[in-house]
Amino acid sequence: MRSTLWFLLKLAILIAAAIWIADRPGHVSFDWLGWRVDTSVGVLLAALLLLMALAAVLYRLWHVIVRGPRRLSERRGERQRLKGYRALTQGMVAVAAGDAEEAKRQARIAHGLLKEPPLTLLLAAQAAQLSGDETAARRYFTAMLERPETAFLGMRGLLNQALAKGDTGEALKLASKAHEERPQAGWAAKALLDLELKQGEWISARRTAKAAEKLKVIDRERYRRIEGISYLEQARLEAEAVRATALARDAARLLPDFVPALAIEARVLARAGREREGEKILEKAWNRGLGHPTIASAYAAIRPNESALDRARRFEKLTHGRPDATESRLTLAETAIAAGLWGPARSSLEAVAATERSAPSLRLCRLMARLEEGEHGDLAAARRWLMAAADAPPDPAWVCNHCGATAGDWTARCGHCGEFDSLAWKEGARVVLALGGVAGETRSSEARFLPASPTSAAPAPAVAAAGDPKAETGAAPIDAARLIT
Repeated sequence: MRSTLWFLLKLAILIAAAIWIADRPGHVSFDWLGWRVDTSVGVLLAALLLLMALAAVLYRLWHVIVRGPRRLSERRGERQRLKGYRALTQGMVAVAAGDAEEAKRQARIAHGLLKEPPLTLLLAAQAAQLSGDETAARRYFTAMLERPETAFLGMRGLLNQALAKGDTGEALKLASKAHEERPQAGWAAKALLDLELKQGEWISARRTAKAAEKLKVIDRERYRRIEGISYLEQARLEAEAVRATALARDAARLLPDFVPALAIEARVLARAGREREGEKILEKAWNRGLGHPTIASAYAAIRPNESALDRARRFEKLTHGRPDATESRLTLAETAIAAGLWGPARSSLEAVAATERSAPSLRLCRLMARLEEGEHGDLAAARRWLMAAADAPPDPAWVCNHCGATAGDWTARCGHCGEFDSLAWKEGARVVLALGGVAGETRSSEARFLPASPTSAAPAPAVAAAGDPKAETGAAPIDAARLIT
């Protein structure tokens, strides 16, 4: 509607101009090249308009003749680009659908039509990966490194290949370079952080974790835990006492209720000659309800050369704040058995047995077997307890949440799969692993921090002694279970 009105307006102006000129006829006369021309103003204007139109037509014709071939070439190139991008789109769809052959075919078409633009190289690399040709994929990713616009994508492709092959050294180099070039890329920061933690690069891991936290790749709580555990591992491995103590204190400040942090801090202080300070840390932790075999083991390691009797007395100080806790009673019973204090050991174990509603725990059965053999030399009773231990649920242990492997002590990285911060203290965890080709059950997490008592040897094997009337009766392990319940 608007264009029609504009056309009518221009037509009206043209008609008005023609009428205005017709109402005012004039005479024009001029000499040009020996010719004399006499005409009216209207005819002269019409002649000028005709000449202008003829000039425009001639210019158009010249433009077509001169620029025509280039125009045809541009149009042909445009059609090729459209076909190439169509092939590129279909190739991407084929990659998403998992059709390796179609993806490779479309990649070849796009490569021929588009002359290797960035997306063509990416499609070719993905098609090669989809078909399992990692060598060709690596070649394409390497070629992408030569182009500024595709170098970052090439690094990511090579990084993923290195991770798939398990080449953590190469992957760490690529992730570090990618993070350096694009500090705002969240995936690069996350990949670099994971690799640094697996490789034990604690100082650089803290810097990367801070960057990842700013990018919202990890939350604040995860950042604090990474920082604390990295300090903890540095403290555990640091040979210089002052430096190790400072690192351990930083770790305990960030992880105030983390049992391994408290244990390592106490061990580091003992190594620096500050044994009593380390003992106080563990005693306070135990009184706060953090009674744990790891705490008891660290408490024992502070004074490794003390006698069994002195150790039993010292552990009374550790458990003084929570004497009725199950872990306190089991720990006191173990130290008492090692020192030959049979009465206190039996009292502690019977108190634990009275509180256990289900079957006796593995640790309780083993301690009872040692007690029966050490106090009375009753091999039959010890045998019954060992038979009950065979059916008891396994003791808690440090178990990797990633691979299921168990560890005798906590470490920042799983000793089996290398995963960072994956060990968790699990109750009754029973995991079957194939290590070295032999299937084995998880070992008991019973603390082995106590010196052997000269009067209490290891429990006798579950074989009846010849001529032992108690053994010949073949007492069923149900007697032990009945005693417990």
